[in-house]
Amino acid sequence: MLIGLVGRPNAGKSTFFKAATMSDILIANYPFATIKPNHGIAYVKIRDLAADFGKISNPREGFVKDSWRFVSFDLMDVAGLVEGASEGKGLGNEFLNDLAGADALIHVVDMSGESDGEGKPSKDYYPGNDIKIIERELDLWYLGILKKVWKSFAKIVEAQKVNFADAVFKQFSGLKITLEDVKHVILKHDINVEHPSKWSEEKIFEFARALRKETKPMIIAANKMDRPNSKENFLRVKEEFSYPIIPCFADGELSLRQADRHEIIKYIPGESNFEILKELNDKQKEALDKIKKTMNEYGTTGVQEILNVIIFDILRYVAIYPAGSKLEDSKGNILPDCFLMPPNSTALDFAYRLHSDIGNGFVKAVHIKTKKAVGKDYKLVSGDGLEIMTK
Repeated sequence: MLIGLVGRPNAGKSTFFKAATMSDILIANYPFATIKPNHGIAYVKIRDLAADFGKISNPREGFVKDSWRFVSFDLMDVAGLVEGASEGKGLGNEFLNDLAGADALIHVVDMSGESDGEGKPSKDYYPGNDIKIIERELDLWYLGILKKVWKSFAKIVEAQKVNFADAVFKQFSGLKITLEDVKHVILKHDINVEHPSKWSEEKIFEFARALRKETKPMIIAANKMDRPNSKENFLRVKEEFSYPIIPCFADGELSLRQADRHEIIKYIPGESNFEILKELNDKQKEALDKIKKTMNEYGTTGVQEILNVIIFDILRYVAIYPAGSKLEDSKGNILPDCFLMPPNSTALDFAYRLHSDIGNGFVKAVHIKTKKAVGKDYKLVSGDGLEIMTK
């Protein structure tokens, strides 16, 4: 699974990325500080199943802090997007190509209004404009893919009686679009696909837009909420747009994670507080007081919440533990693995995720907590610990 970070230049994408991944990357206060995409590992936060048994997990990937387990997924920060990117302006073509493999998008928006759509200093800029720019450029990207072949595509569909959904699916095969995605868009929007050659430019655009929204779902990270005008802008943006919009303070989250790494404080990502462990100098006190003030207003810095929402609420993935009766692998490691599985995955899907031989030999799965057996069609629930029994 790959999540893409998008946004216009200087919105705080790279800070968000570094806070989420703790990768060593360039953060600079000027447009296009990110040229090539940065790839890193971010984490969703779940309850550690081992804690229910009085134990602590030993993750092969990810980590554990207190009773929380952090499960990894891929995060990518791409070059800032400006208006006209779909026509090659800025680093537009590279940006869009980089996003082809993303399952969903986090749009980092500067809520302060202190820089414009190109990342240049400004006053009283309305952040909602950035959302509209990104939306339109993504829509035009999808539209461009359709329009390149539309005339010949429409003729083939009509003359050869090719299924419309199948044809669209093949055209977008490089963008992680499934046949079910296309069918869902057609049904949801009640689209008549019998005569595509007669479609107007507007209808083609609306179809491209619907397909984009279905296949690249997006959450808004309302960044820089510590700035003076951010709250007012946030409320206005939330009123106008239907996307999930979560206030965040990526710079504060990065500072907290760095301070935790250096054992200056104890901080668990996503929590509403932190514990000071060492004597602080005046500069450190001032910085932490500022972060705490913003956290008091919004609950958390928002970064971990955004990561969890996009994986669990938007993409509806579930976190599943392979768990034997003793919770240990052959080396004595407690629950070393935890996998993120797609929505509607079954016990049999999970068995195949572990190994094809386990899937082929599947007999039943046993819940590690309840000791109850379930069959191959059992729908996985996030947090399940399952032992797969084979022939």
